[in-house]
Amino acid sequence: MVHHKLYIDEFDEIDYELIAIHTSLEDYRLAYFINQKLPILLSKSKEEIQITTKRGDANFSKYRYESLKEEVCWSLIQNKNEITALDKNKDTNLFSNSDLEIVTQVYFLPEFKKVDYFLKVENAEQTVELIINKINTIDRVSTVYKVEAEAIKSKNNLIF
Repeated sequence: MVHHKLYIDEFDEIDYELIAIHTSLEDYRLAYFINQKLPILLSKSKEEIQITTKRGDANFSKYRYESLKEEVCWSLIQNKNEITALDKNKDTNLFSNSDLEIVTQVYFLPEFKKVDYFLKVENAEQTVELIINKINTIDRVSTVYKVEAEAIKSKNNLIF
């Protein structure tokens, strides 16, 4: 009788590449320029990525392209967003009946607060260096680099 053991490490392997993008472009413009530089067609997904934080729920926009023939999936994800929350004013003064509106900056991957967008490529056929070089040619993109899997602390956010 043959026994086959499964180890938990077999399910923990990373099957995607993550590229960080620093830019002042809006998400739709960045997706348009990436579509021009790479042989993909990113389109805005109807489902945004929702993450619950201490300050509330945050929604991050996502652009997606999936090639069934090559079995490659590309996702452009916004890293920064703002949450607006109302805070009841408990002081008894002239403005006691007013509510304070508090705006808080939240991040898709909090350990990378300076990154504007992430490009997640699953089962990439092209090399990451080639993708980075092509994205780097886009005007108003200041920096593009590969994110090492060991540096990501909140890997669960990348499961969508």
